[in-house]
Amino acid sequence: MGDFFNVASSAMAVSEHKKEEKEEEDDDDEKYTKDGTLDYHNNPAIKHNTGTWKACPYILGNECCERLAYYGINTNLVNYLKFQMNESNVVAVNNVNNWSGTCYVAPLLGAFLADAYLGRYSTIAAFSIVYVAGMTILTLSASIHGLKPRCDEAKVCHPTGFEAGVFFVGLYLIALGTGGIKPCVSPFGADQFDDSDEGEKKSKSSFFNWFYFSINIGALVASTVLVWIQTNVGWEWGFGIPTVAMALAVVTFFSGTRRYRNRKPGGSPLTQITQVVVAAIRKSGLDLPKDETGLYETSDQESVQGSRKLEHTDKLRFFDRAAIETESDRRNGTVNPWRLCTVTHVEELKSVVQLLPIWATGIVFSAVYSQMGTLFVLQGNTMDLRITKSFDIPSASLSLFDTISVIFWVPVYDRIIVPVARKLTGNKNGFTQLQRMAIGLVISIISMVSAATLETIRLRIVKEHGYYELKHIPLSVFWQVPQYALIGCAEVFTFIGQLEFFYEQAPDTMRSLCSALSLTTVAAGNYLSSLLVKLVTEVSTKNGSHGWIPDNLNYGKLHNFFWLLAVLSVANLGFYSVVAKWYTYKKPVETSAM
Repeated sequence: MGDFFNVASSAMAVSEHKKEEKEEEDDDDEKYTKDGTLDYHNNPAIKHNTGTWKACPYILGNECCERLAYYGINTNLVNYLKFQMNESNVVAVNNVNNWSGTCYVAPLLGAFLADAYLGRYSTIAAFSIVYVAGMTILTLSASIHGLKPRCDEAKVCHPTGFEAGVFFVGLYLIALGTGGIKPCVSPFGADQFDDSDEGEKKSKSSFFNWFYFSINIGALVASTVLVWIQTNVGWEWGFGIPTVAMALAVVTFFSGTRRYRNRKPGGSPLTQITQVVVAAIRKSGLDLPKDETGLYETSDQESVQGSRKLEHTDKLRFFDRAAIETESDRRNGTVNPWRLCTVTHVEELKSVVQLLPIWATGIVFSAVYSQMGTLFVLQGNTMDLRITKSFDIPSASLSLFDTISVIFWVPVYDRIIVPVARKLTGNKNGFTQLQRMAIGLVISIISMVSAATLETIRLRIVKEHGYYELKHIPLSVFWQVPQYALIGCAEVFTFIGQLEFFYEQAPDTMRSLCSALSLTTVAAGNYLSSLLVKLVTEVSTKNGSHGWIPDNLNYGKLHNFFWLLAVLSVANLGFYSVVAKWYTYKKPVETSAM
């Protein structure tokens, strides 16, 4: 009998030990994030110590200061090129567009390095140093005798080739620096929220709104204080302050190191994409199975390193051939990824391909957006800039109304529009990301109609009163406010929707690359605007005409250019409606369909 009690006691002890082990495992499940993120020691990230809104202030503060630096250069650059570098309107506009475009193409390089080798944290850190170096050179080029352009008594400047060279070296180093920051900061911020935690996942949607809000706080300071300093105090201070802001951005970012959640780089995304294409082409002669049960997928938790499994979709079925298993696909029991890919691997490629038409529709919108830093400024230069008898507002400062509009609409959208739309549509985010972007496209059309209408009225006043040689006609520059404010409202819907859309719909291991892809719409928009300016100038100046965009806009037809952009925007909206209807949201296996 004693033996029975001893055995029973031992069994109870073993049972109790197993129970304690299970509780410890459950505690570990609650203790650590489930999305594979790591802390700064490369250990699994502990939930209560890292990520969420605890880490976001450092990221948002970094973005605010970096955007102050960027817009401190970009907002008034067209005037610096025109008056300090002695460039014509068309050359100055094209130089701004080309530089801005480069700032949004360079992220492809930074994103590739982040996803494939360095990770987002290290990429941001490394390229920030390049950014600060570019800002420093730019400041020196506007401050030091022998580097800054020399101006005569009539305040006409005559930069030498060397002086211009130093200036553009600094400018394009900044563009390179942005290449590592722009594609990584917003995904890095979103990485701080665990998708497997419903509370954190809901907060991530709000993060993108507040991320864009912080961008525009920096832009607000740039378009007001910095533009005034550049115009009235001097360019050495006007470039020096943004340089200090960028240095502060770097300090702020490093201050949050202990709080960040980091993702391991998942290998070259280009290799992963190419493997599916090669495997599908090799098997192009095979018949597709009737459903996904005939396609290859692993039983492991991950079939692609660092990515959640994805459900099979019926779009772009040609690529499904890459997941058809044949006898030659394995060697010594090992799968050859250039011959056989998993369903998840194939669906990741499909996700990227489906993003491309949506990406293309952002180009015209970005061309509209780029007018704020170029033709809107030149249009404003011809108008009455007086606020009081003794104080003139720089025309570039009107972009503050774009910023104010964004700062107004972000909380209104997040706190008022989304809850109302959620009740009406049943969608947890109020609108789908595609619906949100469509609303912005419509508003951008209205902004171009507003700009064209104002220019028509301005030219009518010039013609009626013979103000052709008058530098500032008696029409207040504040009539530009509606076109700036409308673009700001459009940004809240389209640009923020685009940020969230490209992050959410990108394969888990390609989020930096796809974020960079979304940013290249801005580059393409700038290049499109530059191309359109060049084309309309060549066509409209034939037969000795002044053309649409002459140096003296009073002789031009700038309104025609704005109407052209409005027409292109309407056509773009039609194309967007078609591709948005065709699009299928990606579906991780562990979540329900959207």
